[in-house]
Formats: sequence, C-alpha cells, structure tokens
Amino acid sequence: MPVLTLVQAINDALRVAMRSDGRVVVLGEDVGKFGGVFRATAGLYEEFGPERVVDTPLSEGGIIGAAIGMAMYGLRPVAEIQFSDFIYPGFDQIVNELAKLRYRSAGQYAAPVVVRTPFGGGIKGGLYHSQSPEALFVHTPGLKVVAPSTPSDAKGMLLSALKGEDPIIFFEPKRIYRAARGEVPEGDFQVPLGKARTVREGRHLTVIAYGASVEEASQAADQAASEGIECELIDLRTLWPLDIDCVVESAKKTGRVVVVHEAPRTCGLGAEISALIQERCFVHLEAPVRRVTGWDTPFPYALEQEYLPGAARILRGVEETAWFVA
Repeated sequence: MPVLTLVQAINDALRVAMRSDGRVVVLGEDVGKFGGVFRATAGLYEEFGPERVVDTPLSEGGIIGAAIGMAMYGLRPVAEIQFSDFIYPGFDQIVNELAKLRYRSAGQYAAPVVVRTPFGGGIKGGLYHSQSPEALFVHTPGLKVVAPSTPSDAKGMLLSALKGEDPIIFFEPKRIYRAARGEVPEGDFQVPLGKARTVREGRHLTVIAYGASVEEASQAADQAASEGIECELIDLRTLWPLDIDCVVESAKKTGRVVVVHEAPRTCGLGAEISALIQERCFVHLEAPVRRVTGWDTPFPYALEQEYLPGAARILRGVEETAWFVA
C-alpha cells in the first residue's frame, strides 16, 4: 500500500469518488486551478474540468447554499470551507437549511452534501485560522460530524461520507495535514462512520481524543506507561453519532476517563461525553471524568502552545485522574 500524508489521502479520496461517480462535484474558494490553500484539491481541476471543480466567490453562505441546491437536483457536492473559522457566514445555511432538509420535506429530499473544512490550531494561524467549532454542529440535529486523525481514516471516511444520504461536516486537522503519514489502501475503500477506533489497550485509565489531539494523547500515554499507568486510548473518529458503546465499554473497564480536545472547555464536546459517561457508568467510576482542553479564550497567536492541550498537559490530567482517591 502507498504511504500518504493526511492531505494526500483526502485528495486521493476525492479523485477516486469523482472517477467512479459523475455526480460528485467539488466547490469552494481556490479549489480549482490553485488546488486549494492546503492543496487538498490539487490536480482535480486539470482532470475533471471547471464544471466539476468549481472556483467560487468568497462567500461561504453562497458556497453552502449552492451545494444544497446541487444536492436537491441529484448531485453529490463536496463544499470546501477554506478554514473552519470561516464557516460562520454559512452557519445559517448549514443549521437551518441543510440539516433540516430531509425532516422538513418528510423524506422527499435527501441532503448528500459533504462540507470539508480544516480545523484546529498549531500552524501559527492566530485567532481567525485556528478555531475548533465542532460542538456547534454536534449540537445541530440532522448533521453527522467527522474528524479523522490518520490518512487511512481520512480517505476511508470521506469515501463513506460520499456514499451516504446525510449532510456531513468533515473536519480535517490541518496541523497534521503533512505530519501524519501512513499506509492507505488504493482505490475505493470505506471506513464506516459512527465507529470509534481503539488505538491502544489499557486497564488503568481511558483517554478519549480526536483529530490532532490523538497523537498528543498517544505521546502522553507512552509517558504514563513509564510511570506504570496503562492508558486505553480511543480515537472517536466520528464525533456524532458518537460510538457510545465503545466509550461506555472502556469507561466501565478502567473506571477513570480523560477527554481531550482543542476546543474551549465550556460546552465543548468533552462536556457532553462526560455527561454520557456519568449517566451510563456512574457506579463504575473511580474518579471524576477529567477534561483536558483549550481555554475559554479566543485562540491566541503568541501563546499558541500554552493554549493547545499538548502531551505534557494531557499527562498531568492522566496522572491526577489515575491517582485520585475519593
């Protein structure tokens, strides 16, 4: 199998989908001749032409609105929002139109739109290019929300998303676009949505993460192991619908849980995961569920590394949770 970076795997998935299904179209700012700001769509314009790789005006509401219309008339659009921070001008189209289309039409219209967008910090992008708004879309009924952490998952989950009939917000951890490398199957293969991945087995404590935080959590787990703390690491992959069975099974097994994400702490996805674990695993827990997250501030430029939940901060959370005694 070829070894690809995460962004190469996404490009490969788009190419495979467009070759096999003429209904798949790509649209967004600079996705055509330029190949996208991160080069995720490089080469697609040359192969498929301007009718299927559409450079749009700088209008996120227009991009999403156009994608909705395309889907209603039988296409399978992939709308790229250049940075997740720019998704807010299209927020109304996503939450009030795209997410509700199937419901309000009593199933007459599906909404097979995939909205791809890079999210998270770590590239010195400052407050307008580093945000993690995933919880806003998890909170919206009718949407599926995805955040892969490996090249193989990125390709397989994007291809799965393009086979479905539901709208999907596909968050791509841009910090590891080129840092994450791995073997990726060739051709058309799918990784099912809604299924978490157990990265490593452990018996003392469960760490739950997604996106770029998975690698940081893995490094923290390695360090914890040298202290005798065996962490079980779960990569959520699909943020919603959450693989609650996997989460519950691990939480009951270890009795201690740490949830990691870059987004701000208050009302972040970690809060919902903590509540779900408490509701289902209360009698099994040996310590409070701990969240290691970004801070409740705008994303800083100069203090980026202090904001991000890196391996050192995750390790402290693991140690404090592992040693907690009621």
